[in-house]
Amino acid sequence: MGFATNAIHVGQEPDPSTGAVVAPIYQTSTYVYEELGKAKGGYDYARTNHPNRKAIERTLAKLEGGHSAYAFSSGMAGIDAVFRLLRPGDHVLLSEAVYGGVYRITTQLLVHFGLEFSFVDTTDPAVVLGALRPNTKMLYIETPTNPTMRLSDIAAMAKLSNERHAVLVIDNTFLTPYLQRPIELGAHIVVHSMTKYLNGHSDCTGGAVILTRPEDAEKIHFVQRSAGAGLSPMDCFLISRGIKTLAVRMLQHNANGQAVARHLDAHPKVRKVFYPGLSSHPQHDLARRQQKGPGAMLAFDLGTEEAARRFLNNLKLCALAESLGGVETLISLPAQMTHSSMPKEVRDRVGITDSLVRLSVGIEDVEDIIGDLDQALLYI
Repeated sequence: MGFATNAIHVGQEPDPSTGAVVAPIYQTSTYVYEELGKAKGGYDYARTNHPNRKAIERTLAKLEGGHSAYAFSSGMAGIDAVFRLLRPGDHVLLSEAVYGGVYRITTQLLVHFGLEFSFVDTTDPAVVLGALRPNTKMLYIETPTNPTMRLSDIAAMAKLSNERHAVLVIDNTFLTPYLQRPIELGAHIVVHSMTKYLNGHSDCTGGAVILTRPEDAEKIHFVQRSAGAGLSPMDCFLISRGIKTLAVRMLQHNANGQAVARHLDAHPKVRKVFYPGLSSHPQHDLARRQQKGPGAMLAFDLGTEEAARRFLNNLKLCALAESLGGVETLISLPAQMTHSSMPKEVRDRVGITDSLVRLSVGIEDVEDIIGDLDQALLYI
């Protein structure tokens, strides 16, 4: 079956007990045992599992092409579970322009449990090779990076990780399995903030971990059950509903993203646009090989923090807000919002300047998005 068909049907079959086309929300905390030691339907307690979670996990595994998948209460909860595959003394290489939440959890929390982290330019395989250590057990890569839109060659990273017997983890939140297929390129684990494009409607939070190896899946499942970070029935229902329209939404997001990026790239008040779909992007050729489309995430620099502030404060349609991937256009200033926990010297080094604006292009009429951006740019 094709991607759109799988997104609509796998894990979302009609309810066998009633024939309802949309499966019910199992809003219960506990389940009746048929007899001692035998839980009816295999469910006993909602923290450990429930039908809505099982359904969306089937969908996720199918769409990413993995062995299995596990749904968590947020993207960060899923990422935290992945790092629990490691042991004290293990070393991790991460993309240097990683999401601020990942930078925070690794540098301020997980280091206290004996893990070692290095942030490197994963766009260059030679740099990654030089940074590998005997105790490197994981490569954690965002591609594109948030918010600088830098790409890493997933196949090249897979080759390096396999040679060193390390786990390759790819954050596929920005592109979704519709536009990028990390597992087909050699990734061992894929993570998502399902709050973003998979849900697509900005009305719940969720995370996903998709795995290719049974031994990793067993460990992640244990963490999910034991730590109590599994996704709730209502949130599973909402994200499952969103996934049904993922293919058509991503087509429109992708088209709008390209149109907005080209417009901003030609605007005299915009210093620079960061978008792999532009031929000026240093990894444009890699984007064309590795991705089905450039997507709807981009960043652009307005030169000064004051210019960025005036621009953002005068928008009317585009919403100044955290998050991304909703049907509505969302815009932010990463240095003061999503990446504020990252020290300024680190932000400056990786290109997250005080004047860098991140834009998540929605699926509104693109002329209206561009019109709002243009009128706000008049104020700088």
